[in-house]
Amino acid sequence: MQRVRYRSFDGVHWGEIEGGHVHQLNGMLGRPSGTTVPLSDVTLLPPCEPSNIVCVGRNYALHIREMGHESAGLPKEPGLFLKGLNTLTGPGDDIPYPSWTQDLQFEGELAVVIARVMRDVAPEEALEYVLGYTCACDVTARDKQRADLQWARGKSADGFCPVGPWLETDLDPTNVRVQTRINGEVKQDGTTRDMIFPVAEVLSYISRFMTLGPGDLVLTGTPDGVGPLQVGDTVEVEVEGVGTLVNEVAAG
Repeated sequence: MQRVRYRSFDGVHWGEIEGGHVHQLNGMLGRPSGTTVPLSDVTLLPPCEPSNIVCVGRNYALHIREMGHESAGLPKEPGLFLKGLNTLTGPGDDIPYPSWTQDLQFEGELAVVIARVMRDVAPEEALEYVLGYTCACDVTARDKQRADLQWARGKSADGFCPVGPWLETDLDPTNVRVQTRINGEVKQDGTTRDMIFPVAEVLSYISRFMTLGPGDLVLTGTPDGVGPLQVGDTVEVEVEGVGTLVNEVAAG
């Protein structure tokens, strides 16, 4: 089932898509309210309302190699960083290209939205806490990521986390294709079976020291093939079994 967060004539709501229509829910985890609107009449928003955006870096071996870190070997634990809530945008929103960076890059990823409070959960139980899966682009100012002591500027500028178009609530995340296209050309083409730390292990690891709550967003890492963006580019992140997130790059 595809669960969406959307703006309609009467405000912002959650809903479920069926047959080209959106059936309004009375909350992220709520029941149908009885209101139905055509999908074509709504604006899709990020399908999450997070208090935290947690991201995994270097979760694919070939991405580690392309970034020049292969000499250190594979990581023994997930490498985590945070994105600010100011980064969150939705399908169709512009990706800003700020004037202070000369190397804006894309990183297409499978993202996870949490359904209920998750604290110190074992890997074999972790997926039971997932509401659904979506597409995300971890936009990165690569020159500032390399230059700065911390990654706040390189990863957490305004608009640096497009997510969408919806949540797929019925998906096995262990072996799905993750593809990124720039202006229709395939740049990334990986599969989650190649993750160093699978989704369940990532969620369990985070929950050992950080309580995840309903609506929280976890980006699970990017395959190899990351690269530069230019103003005017169309970015498509497609996750098998979920859908395609489409955004354009605009001068920021």
